[in-house]
Amino acid sequence: MSNPLQGAQFVLAAHRISQLPTDTGAEVAFAGRSNAGKSSALNTLTAHRGLARTSKTPGRTQQMVAFSLPPLPQGEGQAPLQARLIDLPGYGYAKVPEELRAHWKSEIDAYLHRRESLRGIVLIADIRHPLKEFDRMMLEFCFATHLPCHVLLTKADKLSRGQAAQALAALRKELVASSTQATVQVFSSQAATGVEEARNMVMTLLNTPRQ
Repeated sequence: MSNPLQGAQFVLAAHRISQLPTDTGAEVAFAGRSNAGKSSALNTLTAHRGLARTSKTPGRTQQMVAFSLPPLPQGEGQAPLQARLIDLPGYGYAKVPEELRAHWKSEIDAYLHRRESLRGIVLIADIRHPLKEFDRMMLEFCFATHLPCHVLLTKADKLSRGQAAQALAALRKELVASSTQATVQVFSSQAATGVEEARNMVMTLLNTPRQ
């Protein structure tokens, strides 16, 4: 099966949202704690091993990074839709100065509220651990603003299939109990688990008009 995300290319790294590409077309943002496997997920989904920088040092992604995708075909007579993926700064960077941490928080907040081309969030969370405060804040924000959110429970290869299924069911139950709407799946970059499902979801988000 062909990969609709193949052909992703680095465009720029922005310290402020004003430096991002023109706010037109459609984009999906990847968010998550700095050690949850966000860069690895991006590389796996795009089949581009070196697209997003991976490091054993948490917090290496310290800017908003934009990647262009091949234009999305539209209806007859319509121009193709310009599409992008945005890699948001990893959250949970203990060794980052407080001033820079506050800057990132402010810029991410502004990005989520103001970016008209943003069609959805892919939230990266380590399946081995409960959701963190940042994860819950992101889910609540998406629900409150009617922004679709898809959760990738990464590093599923670190658990048995049964344990991974239990973690998935537990999170889905938790979301229902909190009346928070989000889709969730098990994912592993290492074992290529859930890759096609995740790619399809990203394409669905890109092709869904902003509410």
